[in-house]
Amino acid sequence: MSAGQWFIPGEGTAVSHGEVLANAARSRTVLLGESHDRPDNHRWQMHVCAGLLALGRKLVIGFEMFPARLNPVLAEWVAGNLNEAEFAERAEWSTVWGFAIEIYMPIFRFARDFGIEMLGLNCRRGLVTEVGKDGWEAIPDEMREGLSPSKPASSAYRQYLFDITGGGRPGRKATSAEDPGFDRFVRAQQTWDRAFACRIADRLAQGDEVLVVGIIGRGHLEFRGGTPYQLADLGVEDCTVLLPHIADAPHAAGQGDAMCTMPVKIEPPAER
Repeated sequence: MSAGQWFIPGEGTAVSHGEVLANAARSRTVLLGESHDRPDNHRWQMHVCAGLLALGRKLVIGFEMFPARLNPVLAEWVAGNLNEAEFAERAEWSTVWGFAIEIYMPIFRFARDFGIEMLGLNCRRGLVTEVGKDGWEAIPDEMREGLSPSKPASSAYRQYLFDITGGGRPGRKATSAEDPGFDRFVRAQQTWDRAFACRIADRLAQGDEVLVVGIIGRGHLEFRGGTPYQLADLGVEDCTVLLPHIADAPHAAGQGDAMCTMPVKIEPPAER
């Protein structure tokens, strides 16, 4: 597949940009996956958002990168009340996210330029750690950030998580996806999955006919085992998953609703 070409994973059947976006625009929510360190993924996300906006949908863009408590800061940015340096500082970027803000700025600028509401989808990192260690029931109600407990992971999702974290590599404590020793990681991952789903579902419940676009790491989206699975449990089943694709990488049926081939990654020249 050439750069910019959409296709159906598993089949390899090419579909047009217009067809993919038209179908996605009819959804209640569109989830755009990413590999966090790839600038091309973030530019692609911005272009998809621009296409959805051009089709007449009122967008809200939700970001894994921000906890929901920072929504007032995101609103100030969209309103034009902060410059970029102030935004980075007020949004606590250096502590809430570990990747260079420059690669995300195009989509942040897009939201501001078009007055698009930005939504923090994340929770505090400590909640993820605590649920992973002790389970949801050990968390006091006042520390749950308004989230509900995750629907238990399917066997397929456990296997997916086990495989992408190294499978049965030598020396690993958990010997299989169903090993109780893997439960802590699964609980932690599902805390993120559920947080993103709850924030999206809560925004959709406001009833103003918005299309919520989620900017989320692809591991939470592939094969619909993470955030889409939790959204369905919350009654939001009309969800489209679109993913960027590295040319010549394998793909499988059900990995997403459609995938778009990224350009060949060009590394910066070595310093002399």
